[in-house]
Amino acid sequence: MAKAFLLVACLESCTFAFGASRPLLNHSAPQFSLTDLNHQRLDLKAYRGKVVLLNFWATWCSPCQLEIPRFVDWQKEYGASGLQVVGISMDDDPSLVRKLDQRLRLNYPVAMGDAQLGENYGGIYGLPVTFLIDRDGKIRAEYQGVTDLGRVEATLRGMLKTR
Repeated sequence: MAKAFLLVACLESCTFAFGASRPLLNHSAPQFSLTDLNHQRLDLKAYRGKVVLLNFWATWCSPCQLEIPRFVDWQKEYGASGLQVVGISMDDDPSLVRKLDQRLRLNYPVAMGDAQLGENYGGIYGLPVTFLIDRDGKIRAEYQGVTDLGRVEATLRGMLKTR
């Protein structure tokens, strides 16, 4: 019952975060294989050896749309150092996602997510949710709701220095 109430609240603001610690931290990221918006296979395990910023988002989520341009910038700036941004849209309509993809000129793969993928990642009950996954495939950080992107970038830079 509480989750349903929070989900309704998120549909309006998308800014809450759960305070409970998540069991995924410091464990292997759940694997998935999806088809991205360009009809290419998007397989998480293909990014082993890279630091992955895995972002769950939706077109109707204002905070999500504020983060995405920074992720585009980070992919440009840190891609050569081993960063791979991956977007998972939790929208129901891929055409809306394609429009946003074109408008924001996303330079990283985006696939459509579903409830099962969200559950595999501990339950995605509000958006945005971002995971930082190290080069060995372990989740090292999780950010829910509106987040200090400077803090995310600092963690990301530290992970990129580790080989």
